[in-house]
Amino acid sequence: MVDGVTGVGKSSLVKIICEELHLKPFSEMFEDENRLLHKFFYDREKWAFPMQTNFLTNRFKQYQQAMKVGQAVMDRSIYSDRIFARMYLEHGYLSPEEYAVYNNLLNTMLEHVNPPRLLVYLKVPTDEAIRRIHKRGRPDEIEVEREYWDLLNKYYEDNYKDFNLAKLLVLEVEKLDYVHIQEDREYVMEKIKDTIRSLERTELIL
Repeated sequence: MVDGVTGVGKSSLVKIICEELHLKPFSEMFEDENRLLHKFFYDREKWAFPMQTNFLTNRFKQYQQAMKVGQAVMDRSIYSDRIFARMYLEHGYLSPEEYAVYNNLLNTMLEHVNPPRLLVYLKVPTDEAIRRIHKRGRPDEIEVEREYWDLLNKYYEDNYKDFNLAKLLVLEVEKLDYVHIQEDREYVMEKIKDTIRSLERTELIL
C-alpha cells in the first residue's frame, strides 16, 4: 500500500512499483467520488458524512478485491480512511453522531480484511504538496485553501507516528522526481526492495 497526502505522488509510485515488481495496481476510485468531493469542498458540513461513508464503502470493496488477487499494490486504502474522518470531526465537518456511525462501520469492515504487508508513506511539506496539486490541475483541489492541506498533512504525520499494523517505510520525497529522473526512481525502488527483503527474512525466521 502507498499512502500520503493529496498530490504527493502515490499513483505514480504505484505504477512504478507494479511495473518493476510485476504486481497488480489498485488505484483510487474517482468517478462517483469526484461528484461528492466537488460538493464537499463547497459545503463541507452538509456533504462530509455522505462523502466519507461512500469513500469508505468503495475502499472496502476495493480492498477485498486486492486481497483476492494477492500480489497487489494499493493507492491509499481503507486503513488510511480514518485520517480524513478524524480531521472532519475535529474541525466541525462531521458531527460526533456522524463520526460514531462512521467509526462503527469502519471497525466492522476492518474485521473482514487483513492489514497490508508493507505500507509506504510518502512525506512532503505542505507547500510542496500544494505545488504538486497545482501542477496536476484538478479544479476543485486548486481552489481549496492552504489551511485545509496543511491540516491534512499534519493529520497524516500524526497518523503514522505510532503506526504498527504493518511494516512502515517512510520516504521523504520533497526533492525526488521518480517519474522523470531515473536516479530518483532507482533510489526509491531500492528502498522498497530492501524493505521487502527484510520482511521476507523475518518471515523465514518466524
